[in-house]
Amino acid sequence: MPPHGYSVGQIVELVPGKYDGNIPRGAYAVTRLLPNDGSDREYRVRSQQDGHERVVRESQLRGRGAEALR
Repeated sequence: MPPHGYSVGQIVELVPGKYDGNIPRGAYAVTRLLPNDGSDREYRVRSQQDGHERVVRESQLRGRGAEALR
């Protein structure tokens, strides 16, 4: 599997899917790259709005402006 597309400290946009429940979309900071365990890379991220941390899949993230790596 290719390396992670985002790096620790990068600000990304979380875009939850229709089956992701009440996950608030918005700006999150990547705090940790998690080991690859399947078809989608995972990250630990912290909300820039309320500080809540969560684990998300790379497919739920989008780069923000000049900070986007892809």
